Amino acid sequence: MTIRSADRITKELEHLVFTGELGDGERLDEIKLAKRFGVSRTPVREAIQKLATSGLVTQEPRRGAFVRQPGPVELMEMFEAMAELEASCGRLAASRVSDDALVQLQIANDKCQAALDQGDPDLYYQENEHFHHLIYKASGNGFLEQEAQKLHRRLKPFRRVQLHLRGRMKQSMCEHRDIVTALIDGDGDRVANTLRDHIAIQGEKFHHLMTNLKSDT
Repeated sequence: MTIRSADRITKELEHLVFTGELGDGERLDEIKLAKRFGVSRTPVREAIQKLATSGLVTQEPRRGAFVRQPGPVELMEMFEAMAELEASCGRLAASRVSDDALVQLQIANDKCQAALDQGDPDLYYQENEHFHHLIYKASGNGFLEQEAQKLHRRLKPFRRVQLHLRGRMKQSMCEHRDIVTALIDGDGDRVANTLRDHIAIQGEKFHHLMTNLKSDT
């Protein structure tokens, strides 16, 4: 129950940050937040820790937790770096991916399609995350896999929220199919270019989403 509550609160806090209701540098009061969400302080504390992992919150000894909203330039730079990391993973995976991993990628894609059919962006993100992690692993480079996972965690809230943009899930699904086809063909350059475009588009669209959300507040 605590885990589900923490996940729910994490998403709600992310939304409050994205819309500007929780401003950059604002202190997160556990007691007030627990009262607001009707829960104990434990899931609130867990949610704040999740946000700290993704970089939306900084924790200072004896002072507490504070919102840290990255600016547009920093955000776009992170997506640019993520695109290059994923492209590198994909290029290596094209020559190293096993038949079993290809099967797992297709299963992951089937689950993404099911989430798309249900119109559930949060479920789609969950299955999409697994799809990308399989590609990191298929690169056969443990260090690269760890670095990609690290930045993926940092960008998690941003990559998830952009899936709510109209038409983005359907577009993402088409790109997934192209990625798997290129992997099956062993075409490293095509895998890398498709993955790079896949992530770069996310960054651009998320920037527009942030602008639109903040203009409504």
